[in-house]
Amino acid sequence: MPTVEPQMLKGVLALLLLRLVAEQEDYGYSLVQRLRAAGLPDAAEGSVYPALARLEARGLLVPRMVREGRGPGRRYYSPSVAGLEEATRLEQSWEAVGAAVRATARRTDVPVGADEGAGRAPVPTRGG
Repeated sequence: MPTVEPQMLKGVLALLLLRLVAEQEDYGYSLVQRLRAAGLPDAAEGSVYPALARLEARGLLVPRMVREGRGPGRRYYSPSVAGLEEATRLEQSWEAVGAAVRATARRTDVPVGADEGAGRAPVPTRGG
C-alpha cells in the first residue's frame, strides 16, 4: 500500500474525522484505528487528538464524556450541524483538488505516481 504524504493527510484529516463521527459517535483512539483500517497506516494519535481539539474549539464537534469502570472517562465525539455542513464543504473542496490533479495528469500525459526519468526530460526550473 502506498504511503500518504503527511501534508496531504493533514489537509484532509478534518474531513475524515467529521465523516467518521457522522457515521458513528466515537473517541480518539478508536478514530485512529478506523483511519488506519481505511488505508491510512500512518494516522497517529499525535495528529488526530489535536485535530479533534481544533474541530471541537470551532464548534464542529460535540463531545460527550463516558465513564467506563474506574478509569478515566473517554471523550466521545459527534458532529454538530455546523460540523456536518463543514464536512460537505471540505468534501467538495477535496473533490475539486482531485479533479485538478487528474486533469493536470491527463494534460501532461504523465500518470500520477510515475517515476521521474522514465523517458521524459526533466522540467526546467527558473534560472536554470
